[in-house]
Amino acid sequence: MEQIRYSVAACQTDFPNPVDRRQMRASTDRMLAMIDSAVAGSAPFLPVRLVIFPEFAHSAPVFSTVAELLEKLAIPIPNEHTERLEQKAREHQVYIQSGSMLEADSKWPGLVFNTTCLIGPEGILYKYRKVNTWIPYEVHSSPHDLEGYDEPLFPVADTPIGRIGCAICYDWLFPEAIRQLAANGAEVLVRVSAYMDPWGATEPMDWWTVINRCRAIENVAYVAAANQGASLKLYPPYSWPGGSQVVDFDGRLLAAASPGPGERIVVAPIDISSLRHERATRRGHHMLAHLRTEAYPVYGSHRYPPPTKEGGSSVALSYERNSELIDEAKRRLADSE
Repeated sequence: MEQIRYSVAACQTDFPNPVDRRQMRASTDRMLAMIDSAVAGSAPFLPVRLVIFPEFAHSAPVFSTVAELLEKLAIPIPNEHTERLEQKAREHQVYIQSGSMLEADSKWPGLVFNTTCLIGPEGILYKYRKVNTWIPYEVHSSPHDLEGYDEPLFPVADTPIGRIGCAICYDWLFPEAIRQLAANGAEVLVRVSAYMDPWGATEPMDWWTVINRCRAIENVAYVAAANQGASLKLYPPYSWPGGSQVVDFDGRLLAAASPGPGERIVVAPIDISSLRHERATRRGHHMLAHLRTEAYPVYGSHRYPPPTKEGGSSVALSYERNSELIDEAKRRLADSE
């Protein structure tokens, strides 16, 4: 069996939030410098081949309406930022999971997606759009909710360093999302997150570590997770505990940043050969193989977003609209019990 072993670097950021497209360049400048640091720091050891960044590393939803986001921050993909990351990937022969950015797509006018890209020396390998938006606050569209959307919801890239899939922040509280990535072949599950206090990497809750370790165990996969380390001053109204970490396929915490704001680069080994051997030979605790799919009728009927008299994707998203949909979904849930 070919030996595939390398280091992953989870780069935790602490940037000011851009308020227009011009200011995004400074964030990308710093990300490129962090890639250089991650590669140089590991050069005498197990080389870094995968570098990951948090949610909103390029830009965050600092405006509350879709119209403002489209006017001031949303950009198409590819763009100058993905092109610069591609150049850096070629320079170092690494793969980069970009921080997420706010995406506008001419195929879906009037909508904004929260999107991250896996970028390698060969270019953009996939574009992942957040499926489970953090409602009611986020007004990005989920591709799941759009009639006629025909692109993969959970793409996985087959690369020389293993099969890589990604999901964004709140996605990870839905085990079904990460299970689908694993079912699609992912061996390294990348978490691009902006997970805040009190749910982040902070005791006594520390949902961050609990979820990362659980998803690794139940999918027999590595989890590489980069979280926002932005301070409250830079990223209100929440404080951001960082805690970026890497977990192996048995749930062992391989490396982690101490909780708290600030830049960090967390480096840990990824052994794809060992993972493949384990998946091939293991009999016990192989939940992917043991899954009794028909046992779960909860997935047999539609849940969210619920149909309403106002219609579906044609209605502009807002905090108020999201709240209405949540309330309707809760009523339908109560009626079905």
